[in-house]
Amino acid sequence: METRVAVMSIIVENKDSVEPLNVLLHDSGNYIIGRMGIPYHKRGISIISIALDAPQDAIAALAGKIGNLKGISVKTAYSSVISKD
Repeated sequence: METRVAVMSIIVENKDSVEPLNVLLHDSGNYIIGRMGIPYHKRGISIISIALDAPQDAIAALAGKIGNLKGISVKTAYSSVISKD
């Protein structure tokens, strides 16, 4: 199986979507290398960065599910590093 390293940037503007977001991230936990979350209280948002090593289809599927949550924006940057595990 080929995997790629990617970084997913997530901005949470709707606090009601935090729980479903955490469920999605938990379900993809075996692909997550690391996670950093920054609450930006002044603007009432949270900024989350997720580093992943996963099949490209799994990364795209996760980004799609996250992007469908109300009040959440997501963008993914892919590295050119591809490995066969």
